[in-house]
Amino acid sequence: MIIKLDYFFYVLGAMLLMVAWMALRDPHNPKRYSSALFWALYAVIYLAGDQLPPVASGLLMVAMGLIAGFGGVTLGSYGDRSVEERRSSAQRLGHKLLIPALLIPVTTVIGSTLFKDVKLGDLFLLDPKNLTLVSLGCGSLFAVATACWLTRSTPMQAMRESRRLIDHLGWAVVLPHMLAVLGLLFTEAGMGKAVAHVVTSYINMDIRLVAVAVYCIGMALFTVIMGNGFAAFPVIAGGVGIPVLVGMYHANPAVMAAIGMFSAYCGTLMTPMAANFNIVPAALLELPDKNAVVKIQVATALPLLVVNIALLYFLMNM
Repeated sequence: MIIKLDYFFYVLGAMLLMVAWMALRDPHNPKRYSSALFWALYAVIYLAGDQLPPVASGLLMVAMGLIAGFGGVTLGSYGDRSVEERRSSAQRLGHKLLIPALLIPVTTVIGSTLFKDVKLGDLFLLDPKNLTLVSLGCGSLFAVATACWLTRSTPMQAMRESRRLIDHLGWAVVLPHMLAVLGLLFTEAGMGKAVAHVVTSYINMDIRLVAVAVYCIGMALFTVIMGNGFAAFPVIAGGVGIPVLVGMYHANPAVMAAIGMFSAYCGTLMTPMAANFNIVPAALLELPDKNAVVKIQVATALPLLVVNIALLYFLMNM
C-alpha cells in the first residue's frame, strides 16, 4: 500500500515532540521540564513503538503515570488573542469555520468507500487492513490544511493551537490509549470468568429481571471505570451476557449485544475517564469546570439506563 497507518503514528509522534519542545521553551510553565518530558515520552511510543520491547513500552507508560500523578503536567502560556479579536475573526469567517470539521467525516467516508480498491501499480493507495483509520488520518490532515488556508494562519500556528488544547486536556489525553490496553489485559486475564463467578455466587440470577438489570448496570459501571464501552463489553458479556442471558434465558445474542452496548454508552456519559467525549468538549469550550459535561449528562444517562433494562427484559427473546 502507498499510505499506511504507521505514517499517521509518525505524524502524531512528531506533533507530540513539537509540543514537548514548546513546553520546554515556555518560561511561564511552572513545571516545564516535567511537562516536556511527559509529552516526549508519549511521542517515543508513537515514533518507536514497533521497535521497543513490550517491557520498555510499559516502563514508559509507568513513568508517564508517575509524572502525571505527582502533578508534573501543567499549563503554560499560549499567547491567546483577546475576546474582541476572536469574536471579530469568528464573525469574518462565519459558517466557513465548519468546513474543516466537516472535511474529516466526508473524507473518511469517501476514502472508505470509493478508494478502497484504488491501486497505483500493484499497490493499494490506502492500507486495506486499516482503511477507515487511514481515511480518517487523511481527512484530519486535509482539515488542518483547510483551516490554515481559511484563517490565513501558518502550520506553526496550528501546532500552537494543538499544544494549547493538549495542555488543557493534560494527562487525560493519554486515557484512550491506556484504557484500550487495559481492556485487552482484562480480557486476556480472564476477567469475564471472574465476573461470572462473583455474580452467580452472590446475586440470585434465577430472577430474569435481576439478571437483565445486573447485565445492563454492569455494562454501565464497568464503562465508568474503564472509560470505554468496547473495553467493558467483552468482560460483562463474557461474564453475564453469554452464560446467563443467552445460556439460561435463551436471549437473542444480537439483542443482548446491541442493548448491552447501549447500556455501556450510558456509562460513557457519566465518566471523565471517557476523555474524548467528556473532557475534550470542556476544554474546547474553555469551561471552568472540566466535569461540567459529565454533570449535565447524568440526568440523561440514568433514565436511559432504566429504559435499556426494560427494553432488554421485553425484547431479549425476540
